[in-house]
Amino acid sequence: MLVEEIMNEDPVYLHAGDSIEKALKYIDQHKIRHIPIVDENHILTGIVSDRDIRDASPSIFHTRSQEEHLKKAVSRIMSVPVITANPLDVVEDAAVVLYNNGISSLPVTGDHDNLLGMVTESTVLHTLVELTGAHQPSSRIEVKANDRPGELAAVTSIFHRKQMNVISVLVYPGRDDVSKYLAFRVQTMDPRDVIHDLKEAGYEVSWPRIPGLNE
Repeated sequence: MLVEEIMNEDPVYLHAGDSIEKALKYIDQHKIRHIPIVDENHILTGIVSDRDIRDASPSIFHTRSQEEHLKKAVSRIMSVPVITANPLDVVEDAAVVLYNNGISSLPVTGDHDNLLGMVTESTVLHTLVELTGAHQPSSRIEVKANDRPGELAAVTSIFHRKQMNVISVLVYPGRDDVSKYLAFRVQTMDPRDVIHDLKEAGYEVSWPRIPGLNE
């Protein structure tokens, strides 16, 4: 799935000359945490967050100072340069960018840095849950397999023989260099029969742990 399929195509934005007070109003009004800043050609020039406003604000006990501060241009506190995503990035790559940079929003820009949309960590998380099928009635079966060509096909053939639909597959490294863990999300609420067949085929099923089957 691509970023363009999940992004908000009509994000709230401001211009560099708009006031900090306006930014604060938009954040409260639209229940958002980040506002992209664009120029007259809709080119992204910066981004401002609720934290930027909070960190730069005077104490609430200094009323006069706070009023003067809120009238200042948002360009005084916006962050530059801006970490962005491309509409043709895959969602997983956007998730990695959010994770590696410790941020919760990504402006989506075109080839000329024009603002096309916004994607947030909550949207990405929601999408990843849907991609894994974890929100559907299903069972998770985790199989330890040798790290060699053909192993994934061999394991999925067992599900095929049981006429069991595989919703998603995740592959992650084992504790050694010769194995992988295959995490299947399958469309059944009773996986005991297929777990039995997996074990009969010589595979170690690390999840679920069912008394009598994991012995």
